[in-house]
Amino acid sequence: MNPSFTTWALVISCFLIAACTAPLRGTGDLGVVVERASGSVRLIETTHRSEIARVEGLGDLSHASVVFSRDARYAYVFGRDGGLTKIDLLRSRIEARTIQSGNAIGGAISQDGSIVAVANYTPGGIRLFDAATLAPLAEVRAGGKVVGIGDAPGNRFVFSVFETGEIWVVDASAPRTPRVTQVVKAGKQPYDGFVTADGRYYLAGLYGEDGLALLDLWHPEQGVRRVLDGYGRGEAPLPVFKMPHLRGWAAAGRYFFLPAIGRHEVLVLDRIDWREAARIPVRGQPVFAVAEPGGRRVWVNFALPDNGVVQVLDVETMQVAKTLRPGRAVLHLEFTPRGEQVWVSSRDDDAVIVYDTATCAEIARLPAQKPSGIFLAARAAMTGF
Repeated sequence: MNPSFTTWALVISCFLIAACTAPLRGTGDLGVVVERASGSVRLIETTHRSEIARVEGLGDLSHASVVFSRDARYAYVFGRDGGLTKIDLLRSRIEARTIQSGNAIGGAISQDGSIVAVANYTPGGIRLFDAATLAPLAEVRAGGKVVGIGDAPGNRFVFSVFETGEIWVVDASAPRTPRVTQVVKAGKQPYDGFVTADGRYYLAGLYGEDGLALLDLWHPEQGVRRVLDGYGRGEAPLPVFKMPHLRGWAAAGRYFFLPAIGRHEVLVLDRIDWREAARIPVRGQPVFAVAEPGGRRVWVNFALPDNGVVQVLDVETMQVAKTLRPGRAVLHLEFTPRGEQVWVSSRDDDAVIVYDTATCAEIARLPAQKPSGIFLAARAAMTGF
């Protein structure tokens, strides 16, 4: 064989292989932007603030949430239609998908990353799946709509049940035979909840009464402690246009910053003695109160008619430091792992806006179709996310 022909054949083969192979990359700066109206997600990277790919065919994402595998390669997307979808972030494709119920509201992944739990409205309860294959493992019926699910140490899942007013603790260390280890009374109509970053406490917000329910996961047998009890006593609440979210994002140092239901306030809870530390007046009814990773500031978005506004709260002074207007219908905020950027979704402007947190200046704007939740792969290393 002609040596020059062999050489050229090798060169051409190497070129074709290189052209067909995606560049090697890690997943530490990747993330997912949910496009709620089109059943799709955009895969993004935060280093250069750009879009990598778009993945379609995920069903009803009107109230979608996402968790990540322990190696941060895979995203598990929970759809409102009961769909559970596993996406490979590096290959930008669906790896597995199942419709596991008629109406779902989120999920969690176990401490060891082997089990995905889905919180269901219909039928009420949770279902457990193998994280590698999405094969079903077990179901736990709860007698009502499951909300505020989070992972806890020991491959446990903690959640609230809206109709019964209970908090359940489920031990899934034997995932085919999970055990309900605790059912405690929380209060009237718990609507959301979160596990603290250290995995010790679960806090449930109550829609049917003023206050929160605190459960010590080291001693769940002691039942709940009521905190911020009656914070609106003697005052008529405003109409609630959108339910606020808890999910632990507003933990800043010794304080929790929590949206008040039906009020233009952010409540500050001191986690040392679990007493109210302050109330911060804000522009409207808060939906998300999200703390920068360093805990210096808390960013807040709002329900109608103030849903085009984001306010930045200073943790030291406990006052509003900045008011921003990213776009119409701001639905979610997500910080990069070290907090130098915050990504903000504007549904009605079909855009995701990136801010420099040091200056509060806009540094990028990416197109997206009706974006809602933004979830970065760094969540893979966080308890309760």
